[in-house]
Amino acid sequence: MWQQLVDAGLDAKDAHFYLAVLQRGRATVAEAARLANVSRTSGYDIARRLEARGLIGRVESAPGESQDLRTQSHLVANDPAQLLDEWAMRRRVLDDLVPQLRALFSASRTRPKVRYLEGVSGIRTALFETLEWDSPLRGILSMSDLMTVPGESAMADYIAGRRERQLVLRVIRTRDHDWPGGWLTSARDYRVVKHAPAEYQFTMTAVIGSHEVVTLSSARETFAMVIESDEYAEMQRNFFEVLWGASISAETDDSGAP
Repeated sequence: MWQQLVDAGLDAKDAHFYLAVLQRGRATVAEAARLANVSRTSGYDIARRLEARGLIGRVESAPGESQDLRTQSHLVANDPAQLLDEWAMRRRVLDDLVPQLRALFSASRTRPKVRYLEGVSGIRTALFETLEWDSPLRGILSMSDLMTVPGESAMADYIAGRRERQLVLRVIRTRDHDWPGGWLTSARDYRVVKHAPAEYQFTMTAVIGSHEVVTLSSARETFAMVIESDEYAEMQRNFFEVLWGASISAETDDSGAP
């Protein structure tokens, strides 16, 4: 029963104290505290809390009702149905409050968020976050810079993670910043590659999702930036599609890279 009271929202000590009063019928604070195994000082604090919740009340005993000839205050338990009344009142409050909180929650989700991450670890963290995005990803990659930071081992792990999740990457690269060996279009690696026109060069990498855009610097500046914004992501997707249309399809290759 004590555990059920705790599950219903009472503090553990309050539940013991309330049961002590309920079982005794009426008790002084000292008696209830002793039965609940709490200090007398704590008993007064608990009694005030339970009174405020309407779970117990006080009665005064007239002189002569006990061995003590003075008037004495006793605690008495109110009808336990008060717990149901309390729950019903809380439910009414929550029914009114939760829609307001959800409105704030929705507003916070639509508010753009920008995160700046420094160093090699920051670049790796930002890149690997994209593995949790929806397929397909759109990428403008500088392969020679990525193989320097975050490095070949990290890129191998990223490719494996994308393959495991069957996460398609549509990627635009420039030949002057590509990596020897190609890593071209590959069904096995869920990768579709195009090369940008020769006049374009990319020393940074961008990965574009449905709601976020990740930008990774070269090793010279070593930072990453994550922007969470539906409108910004949509604009970057549109820019990507324009460049995609102007780019040249790469050959098919199954050697395995991003």
